[in-house]
Amino acid sequence: MSVASASPEGLGPALLSRLPSSVQKPAYDRAALAPGMAHLGVGAFHRCHQAEYTDDLLASHFDRWGVVGINIRPPSLTETLGRQGGLYTRLIRENQRIEARVIGSIVKVVDSQSSAAPALDVLSSADIDLVTMTVTEKGYCHIPSSGELDLDHPDIVHDLANPGTPRSVPGILARALELRRATHGRPLTLLSCDNIQTNGVILANVVQAFAERRGNGLIDWIAANATFPSAMVDRIAPAVTQADLDSVEQRHGYRDAAVVVGEPFRQWVIEQKFAGRMPRWDRVGATFVDDVTPFEHLKMRVLNGAQTTLATLGVLAGLEHTFDAIADPLLSAFVRRMLVEETLPTLLPVPDMEPLAYVEQSLGRLKNTAIRHRNHQIATDGSQKIVQRLLNPIRDRLGQGASIGLLPVPVAGWMAYLIQASEKFGKRWPVSDPYAGKVAAIADATGRDPHALAAGVLAIDTIFDPGLAANDTFRKAVISALGALLSDDPMAAVRHSLQQGEAARLKRPSQSAL
Repeated sequence: MSVASASPEGLGPALLSRLPSSVQKPAYDRAALAPGMAHLGVGAFHRCHQAEYTDDLLASHFDRWGVVGINIRPPSLTETLGRQGGLYTRLIRENQRIEARVIGSIVKVVDSQSSAAPALDVLSSADIDLVTMTVTEKGYCHIPSSGELDLDHPDIVHDLANPGTPRSVPGILARALELRRATHGRPLTLLSCDNIQTNGVILANVVQAFAERRGNGLIDWIAANATFPSAMVDRIAPAVTQADLDSVEQRHGYRDAAVVVGEPFRQWVIEQKFAGRMPRWDRVGATFVDDVTPFEHLKMRVLNGAQTTLATLGVLAGLEHTFDAIADPLLSAFVRRMLVEETLPTLLPVPDMEPLAYVEQSLGRLKNTAIRHRNHQIATDGSQKIVQRLLNPIRDRLGQGASIGLLPVPVAGWMAYLIQASEKFGKRWPVSDPYAGKVAAIADATGRDPHALAAGVLAIDTIFDPGLAANDTFRKAVISALGALLSDDPMAAVRHSLQQGEAARLKRPSQSAL
């Protein structure tokens, strides 16, 4: 009679001392680690970025900086990180190289999906000096075109009517600050780590606007006791697959339900605007600066602009991953030209950074075949991303009186991506975007006329500033690209824009000689 083999042991505190030598483990006494900060939105990016920086800091300068991880939206943390005592394996992958490390900085996880009460208990605690967050762009309940609180958002409407039982991030944070004021009065730093330009300003806008409508003096207390520094974060961390989970068991002999995967590169630039005690992440590779703006512009307009461009155009070209798109000669040539000729001239100077070198470094990172970042995943919530990645550089170019022959193509690419998910266009693929329904309704009502389609989408003033939407040069470029992208040969739009740019460049010497 055959005997079934024993199932591999699951990762947890009891396994730490017996981890194989192939896996790095926390280099500090985890049993002595007490919580000092909370994190909202414990997804793959947080675990691959901020939690790793904190793990590094604890190894070199141990202090009370254990992380309490909180999710107010799915997924649940209890059955994964909770069951593993907050431990998880971080895999760094670069082509054929793999590095495994168990991260220990998360000391507790809290599920607060059905009620805000568990989250509020943590956030209002006197032990918590800092709240970091990765709640995605739409978690801020803001209007993308202005950065202001969306007072018509259903969760904001609910929270203003029921401030004691909030659902939204602004409502929960405002209530936590209100509870801190009523109990111990300790200051709090709220640090957004989401990939949004001026993320600290937007977080301050939405929390303060919510607090102001409470009308109980909370807004004044927040002004004196809370800060909202901006930050620029960078590391590519794709969605984890079953193959990633299986690889840990196969290579290292234990089960881990909370594996994360990332690339080697990481960066964190944080505005020095702290309300109280702060982790000295600058000792382990982060940078504290007075102004994050130049770093934000560089990263969002170059790396993220390239990702959004390659994602939507890649899907339209039938390509699955970012590395597939950047390996395509046409798309690779297009994105490099777009960045060098149109994006770079809009950037502010960044200390110790040569812009052309940053472009090449960014495109090189996207070629990493071990980071299986699906184009559909990157295209998720594109409406929340295109303002800072594409529309702001376009506005800057127009303000400079410069050409915009290339940047409107990925704007039209985002439109075409959502349009083709509509009933009228055969629902070619499922999409996840707050404006997917609105764009689908425009497509269903309009049909295939690119002029009417573009006019309908450009009229969404929460995405497109009315001044930009009315600009004739921009409208014509978007309409032209959209028509080609919706044709049987979508890459004709890319070829045409490159050919036009080449023709314009060839004319310049003779014009300058006149």
